[in-house]
Amino acid sequence: MAEICMRGVRKRYGDTQVIHGIDVEIADGEFIVIVGPSGCGKSTLLRMVAGLETITEGEISIGGRVVNQLEPKERDIAMVFQNYALYPHMSVFDNMAYGLKIARTPKDEIRARVEEAAKLLELGGLLERKPRQLSGGQRQRVAMGRAIVRKPAVFLFDEPLSNLDAKLRVQMRLEIKQLQRKLGTTSLYVTHDQIEAMTLADRLVVMNQGRAEQIDTPMAVYSDPATTFVAGFIGSPAMNFLAGTVEADGHGLFLGGDARISDKGSDLSGLAGRAVTLGVRPEHLLAVGESEAEIRLGVELVETLGADTLAHGRPVGAAGTPLGDAALGGEAPGLITVRLPGLAPVREGERLPLRMAEGELHLFDPDSGRRIADV
Repeated sequence: MAEICMRGVRKRYGDTQVIHGIDVEIADGEFIVIVGPSGCGKSTLLRMVAGLETITEGEISIGGRVVNQLEPKERDIAMVFQNYALYPHMSVFDNMAYGLKIARTPKDEIRARVEEAAKLLELGGLLERKPRQLSGGQRQRVAMGRAIVRKPAVFLFDEPLSNLDAKLRVQMRLEIKQLQRKLGTTSLYVTHDQIEAMTLADRLVVMNQGRAEQIDTPMAVYSDPATTFVAGFIGSPAMNFLAGTVEADGHGLFLGGDARISDKGSDLSGLAGRAVTLGVRPEHLLAVGESEAEIRLGVELVETLGADTLAHGRPVGAAGTPLGDAALGGEAPGLITVRLPGLAPVREGERLPLRMAEGELHLFDPDSGRRIADV
């Protein structure tokens, strides 16, 4: 078994704390993706699992064995880096076999393991080439092959696709997921790319400023984000946010001016009169006729993407009145985004009538940013 457990894991550099108590249990064979913006601590957390960074507080165990004081080579892990870390003077075969040679594995077993991994990764005809003779995708396969031949208990991936172009990233993403399913090896994968995270993970660890803001399946994180940070980070385009107040009768949200949003799928009776932050995803703002509109979008920019059209603009009421804080003399709301069908007839400068899809209300506390439960 190769489950990973992190309990109260913290990391400090002098007086600066960069990891603030991470608790997560990763099951044997599970694919976990740690995702977050640059500087959030995700790579530091991965390096602590690998043994490349010391743990200030807490405990990390792999396969039931506490590894806090163990050297990387004693942890039964294999790591795949973003820069491949291949030896340029060695052939593909020798790069993949290097770790086994150091471990004094018999030559026949080395060849069998390398050839098996090469077949799995479609590298069979490239074993005699040097890294400089390979494409970026082929080099990344070699780096993965070097990890696979060791048959570790855990794979660790540190942004392995960040040096590849967009098309190749999509291809390699699929290959990594298929490979992990075939091998069934517990995997911990770090990325700042939320699309990578959503498509690869069995579960996500969404990090922000050294804290795990939410740990859950990709669709649970997308559908029920725990904070405004998670809601704004997961999803492309990002979730829209508007300031609002729950109406006294609990049947809708007042957004300022003459704008009101109702949602029969949500019970707001316990929040009457409360100031909230309303979150709504771009695909859940529906273009409707003027008579059905709850808000209007003053369209400032249109992006035609083929399958989708994105309309960006500022939300207003029926008479063009500002929403949210601006209606009370505060700041006007920023740009919001609406996702429309690819051939939607929307033009810059027009006012687009919108209503919110039923059951897609997300309410957050304006001060803490935490999700308000049971709406």
